[in-house]
Amino acid sequence: MPAFRFQKALLTLAIALSATAAHVHADSFNRIASFGTIHNLPEGTEQSQETSPEIIAVSEDGKTLVYSDSPFEALGFVDITDARKPDSGGIVKLDGEPTSVAIGGKTVFAGVNTSESYTQPSGYLLALGLKSRDELARCDLGGQPDSIAVSKDGRYVAVAIENERDEDLNDGELPQLPAGWVAIVPVNKGQLQCDKMTNVDMTGLAEIGASDPEPEFVDFNSRNEIVVTLQENNHLAIIDAASGKLLNHFSAGSVELEGIDIKKDKKLDFTGSQTRLREPDSVKWIDDNRFVIANEGDMNGGSRGFTIFHKDGRELFESGTSFEQEIILAGHYPEKRSGKKGSEPEGVAVGKFGGETYIFILSERASVIGVYRDTGAAPEFIQLLPSGMAPESAVVIPQRNLLVSANEKDLIDDKGPRAHVMIYSLTDAPAAYPQITSTLTSEGKPIGWGALSGLTADPAKPGVLYAVNDSFYANQPTIFTIDANQFPAQITTETPVLHEGKTAQKLDLEGIAADGKGGFWLASEGKKAKQIPHAIHHVNSKGEIDRSIDFPVELLKHEMKYGAEGITMVGDSLWIAIQRPWKDDPEDQVKLLSYNLKTNSWGAVRYPLETPKKGWIGLSEIVKHGDNVYIIERDNQLGENAVVKRLYSVSIDQLKPAVIGSDLPIVKKMLVRDFMPDLRSLNGYVQDKIEGFAVDAMGTGYAITDNDGVDDSSGETLFFSTGKM
Repeated sequence: MPAFRFQKALLTLAIALSATAAHVHADSFNRIASFGTIHNLPEGTEQSQETSPEIIAVSEDGKTLVYSDSPFEALGFVDITDARKPDSGGIVKLDGEPTSVAIGGKTVFAGVNTSESYTQPSGYLLALGLKSRDELARCDLGGQPDSIAVSKDGRYVAVAIENERDEDLNDGELPQLPAGWVAIVPVNKGQLQCDKMTNVDMTGLAEIGASDPEPEFVDFNSRNEIVVTLQENNHLAIIDAASGKLLNHFSAGSVELEGIDIKKDKKLDFTGSQTRLREPDSVKWIDDNRFVIANEGDMNGGSRGFTIFHKDGRELFESGTSFEQEIILAGHYPEKRSGKKGSEPEGVAVGKFGGETYIFILSERASVIGVYRDTGAAPEFIQLLPSGMAPESAVVIPQRNLLVSANEKDLIDDKGPRAHVMIYSLTDAPAAYPQITSTLTSEGKPIGWGALSGLTADPAKPGVLYAVNDSFYANQPTIFTIDANQFPAQITTETPVLHEGKTAQKLDLEGIAADGKGGFWLASEGKKAKQIPHAIHHVNSKGEIDRSIDFPVELLKHEMKYGAEGITMVGDSLWIAIQRPWKDDPEDQVKLLSYNLKTNSWGAVRYPLETPKKGWIGLSEIVKHGDNVYIIERDNQLGENAVVKRLYSVSIDQLKPAVIGSDLPIVKKMLVRDFMPDLRSLNGYVQDKIEGFAVDAMGTGYAITDNDGVDDSSGETLFFSTGKM
């Protein structure tokens, strides 16, 4: 069997076993704390100021983190003396844009970009006292710095002088001079020796853009050899730091990818194939002979995985699609990037914890970290870690069994999550995440999923649930079967929602209720601007729509875009939770609609809403169990602004619908559970959309969050039990 096909077969087997392997391994990393970098903004600074922790470093004692913050033109400090309670360490403002940071001994080194334009690049290497925060020295680099690294013995600082191209000029094609190079600055007793700086010419090496090398990332091994990625040039080089001599260089090559999603089309379709240049971003030595690259891609590439090379140029391992498939199984695949570079692995970290060497691969678009154990051959996949938005870099602290990620995305304008630094600990505890995964289909393809918005239970099978996705996947409405009798819970099958034999259109599924006969009632939230009607639909066991019921005219004349968010059956009636007040509702009340399946008549009651401290409050789910219906009520806030994420009950004897348009009775509610502790349990930022709830055949409750299809979201899906109801 050819080597490529044999490797592919091994990868398929590894994926099939990964869900189990990730949770039987003796040691696991779990997130223990998060630090929002807005807490490092000086007093008086507008909280709308963008911050972005990009490259992160740690002091030798493992107690101080320093990160580069490009938009704020500063270096940020975080005190992690107590790793579970990271504290603000303040900032140091700079007179330029920091692109990277590293620490050697008691000195912080930073590359600072001061370029006037792409054609007039400039910058300097800064040395700063770790404790004093005083400037100790600066070296004029003569170009725009990107990555920097400090040798393990502290004798050298290497700087990748990228002199990046203008992506809007000639479609970003190379060459765009001036060319980049690698600067090596000697260090003596913590002091930069600027006058002894060596500039290593990188022109004439690569097959792509030979006259315009753009060094991206640098790293040292213990022999003071520097590995360099030239991302746009798809090239790799090894340099001797002492002499500045080029020891070796070679192409990063390409990868044949099969079973990937290659179209941005609001559905997950893992049947495509491509041959892509690797175009690596980050690189780290594993030992003195091997290094690992993250193949993010830039101009014409991005192979969605990582590769291990020997410094002599031999390819030792290629992950192919295996890393991205782990992301798919965990519900983190970023469909909106399918037409480009998929999950975009960007950052790499390597660390030896006890007797094991771990490799960490950071996916920028999926917002996860893949954890692998080095075996000397093919690395062993251990787990996926949830990260903040767009993990850019990570640093290991083996003496404290810690891993730290810097997550650069700060979604201020979109009122999304703010940028974070996140801390993980290696212990003998099982992995807490993911809490729900999918499996492979009979054809060996991973079941793609995300944006789970409604939940219901199988009437007869304990621990068996069903979920629907919302309009994020408008061209792939699906009912997912979930087996919650294991951890993580597993999506075992997918049933497409069909109409006349084709994928159903004009749906925004937000609620699902089992009909007790093998079929389901689905609630679709209308969007007038997109011509999606407010309606409920019945599907048979094959997912085929066999009945549709539009909302009544007397209701639609008061229409708002926030419609049906949950559906349940109570006797002969369907009850639908409307998310927010419509035009005929008081601002603090929302309708619970009823539709009697025997009389085909509509009715409604009103439900009283909590008063929001910020934003709005609405409903997300309604579920019948026993003598009550259970209703999720939530605000539309996340992170530190989140307050109301609650489960209430309303007794069924209060559900006495009046005619729509008349005075509607107001039901009374009782608090059953505050979900905030559940949403804080993974030590990340509080997720906004807790949207699904169900009670199984044994009376056990389950809740799930909607990850927004990993769009302007960390992609995390929380799935947990609320115990006996």
